[in-house]
Amino acid sequence: MLIGEVARRSGVSARMLRHYDSLGLVRPTGRSHAGYREYSGEDIRRIFHIESLRSLGLSLREAGRALDEPGFTPAALVDDLIGQTRERIAKETELLARLRSIDATEPAGWEDVLRVVALLHALGSESAGKRQRAALSSAGEAQMPVEALVEAALSETDPNVAGALRWALAQSGGRGLALLAEGLGSPAGAVRERAVRAVAEMPDEAATALLRESLASPDPVVRNCAALALGARGVADAIPALVDMVVEEANDVDAADALGALASDPVLADRIAMRLVDCLADGTAGVSARRRLTQALGDIPGITASGALADLSNDQDPAVALTAKYLSQLRAAG
Repeated sequence: MLIGEVARRSGVSARMLRHYDSLGLVRPTGRSHAGYREYSGEDIRRIFHIESLRSLGLSLREAGRALDEPGFTPAALVDDLIGQTRERIAKETELLARLRSIDATEPAGWEDVLRVVALLHALGSESAGKRQRAALSSAGEAQMPVEALVEAALSETDPNVAGALRWALAQSGGRGLALLAEGLGSPAGAVRERAVRAVAEMPDEAATALLRESLASPDPVVRNCAALALGARGVADAIPALVDMVVEEANDVDAADALGALASDPVLADRIAMRLVDCLADGTAGVSARRRLTQALGDIPGITASGALADLSNDQDPAVALTAKYLSQLRAAG
């Protein structure tokens, strides 16, 4: 079979076939009556073998070695190819994310594109200072790539940079909320924590709704952070979680402060006091938990809390009784 026919049937161009010939990979072994070189059936099979190996990422040199060296073993080479492919995919994925970030800003011209590229480079810098400055400078920018900010916020380990990124996201008008919601479902606990902290700093109603949903999270860190944020916003749904935090000694001081703030509403004050009293009465709270619950009651106004403190003044635990008496005296003096 002459070169033109081989090219037509194999899909390999005549130019590439001549290149194979010059490299010694596939040389036509026959001759036609007119003296033209012809490819035999074995030559054509070798062409297909080379093309198959090239489709796996092998170079022409590697493909030739694989076919010509009897002792050649593919395992090590395949492992190398897997590593190279993974690295290439990672780079392409990074490039795709960068292009999407630029596209999301709807740039009007190349100056906008270059500005966003500079910001993306700064957010990926090894210098924490550069990352922080990039986060702070992005706030209020019409072309702010919020997807890149969310990605940076969910991966940032430096507390100062993380704070700047959360602040920048809070200025975005809620544009990054959907991506942060995805972060709340991450299998990585650190990512979930960063996501809920970022949501907690976003002031809009959609963020409040997402925090409400987070009260049902199986992750106690997410649940507790959401409860503290909702308590600061005056959302009564956070009360059960905040009381649990006092019992479990999980940010209990902050939780007690949040309960005290919520108790400025008389209706909520009685509700909180009853919840604290129920925890004291069910018999499952240990001594240290009873002390924390008693201290929390001291910040709750109203008759229900005052009555509970009076009862606790006779508690069998001396520390609980002493704390309750002290708090009762303060309330009476007030």
